[in-house]
Amino acid sequence: MYALRSLKSRNFRLFFYGQSVSMIGTWMQKTAVCWLVYRLTNSALLLGIVSFVSLIPSLLLSPYAGSYIDRHNRFRLLMQLQVIAMIQAGALAGMLLLRCYNIPAILLLSLVQGIVNAFDVTCRQSLMVEMVDDREDLPNAIALNSTAVNFARIAGPALAGIALSTFGEDFCFISNFLSYIPVVISLLMMKISTPVMVKPETSIWSELQEGFRYISGDRDLSSLLLMLTVSSMFVMPFNTLMPLFAKDIFNGDARTFSWFESAAGLGSVLSAIYMAQLKRDKDLVKIMITASMIFAASLLLLSYSAWLPLALLFMMFSGMGMMAQASAINTYIQTHAVPAMRARAISYYIMAFQGMIPVGSLLTGVLANLIGARLTVFVAGLIGMIAVVTFSIKSSSHQQLKEKCC
Repeated sequence: MYALRSLKSRNFRLFFYGQSVSMIGTWMQKTAVCWLVYRLTNSALLLGIVSFVSLIPSLLLSPYAGSYIDRHNRFRLLMQLQVIAMIQAGALAGMLLLRCYNIPAILLLSLVQGIVNAFDVTCRQSLMVEMVDDREDLPNAIALNSTAVNFARIAGPALAGIALSTFGEDFCFISNFLSYIPVVISLLMMKISTPVMVKPETSIWSELQEGFRYISGDRDLSSLLLMLTVSSMFVMPFNTLMPLFAKDIFNGDARTFSWFESAAGLGSVLSAIYMAQLKRDKDLVKIMITASMIFAASLLLLSYSAWLPLALLFMMFSGMGMMAQASAINTYIQTHAVPAMRARAISYYIMAFQGMIPVGSLLTGVLANLIGARLTVFVAGLIGMIAVVTFSIKSSSHQQLKEKCC
């Protein structure tokens, strides 16, 4: 099948299968952590803080991670990061098994996970090009990887909802720990030839500056990253408030919360399937604009939905728009950045995507405490709509200017 063409590459196939299992475990743990923290504290602010500490390293470390990864063997580094992540998951599972419901300890382990992710995501993304045998299959590999991530957003929370109501939170944490075993096995089975890394004479700080100059000097890349930054800080963090929607607004339980997460995951998978079938010459900027419109509109409608099935429908559309927005920008960067700058360009993408979400999550938690969850989600949708309209106008003006110059 054309949509699965990148799976003919053995290395990417092994990576894809191993990561697919692991990410389901990750989403089970993510759902369980959010539910556990809100069950113990009933605090929207603490929900924001949990998201903040787990993602803030992406903001602070991603540019450094890109330069660091460019200097080292990416495959060996990926293996080391997966082992560290497995140890972190094991520590969290052990703490819950001992019934040590310690919020500061949960925050500390979430911070460790965030530090690992800051390097792991950039490493995996920059290694993708070396996993596929045919460079033409790279956009498809990126889209399939996004499909696996977002399928996990369906399966993970759905399984977590069943597990939370049947076995308790500790089952989810143990499942995440065990899910790293297929990843390690698949990495050991891969036969990947990474280029010999020659340590550059310049410092990492100099390379960081060089990467920033490259990004800021390319108007298309910088404008897309700016759009993603605004979305990540002010729009995407709406998801932090879903435990409140499930428990307080719709009078539900952990399973209700898992429906919200799974609905967003379903939309993301549908969007990822569409992205996986795109031809290489498709206009990714137009796709990003359309996806951003869908994302913002769905939040405006979700914010005051009074009927649970309708709220879940709008949640699905939010996942669809959010995934296509991020995937289109990711694919554009990986296919347009020069090879010498790819890891650094991706690191700025990670910083704009995952790095801004923790700041936004903290702001979302504070705002929800002041004006309520519904109005906070409405504000997020409104900001998203203003941002995409502004981007569209600027993009159209820039395109007309280029055509006149030509």
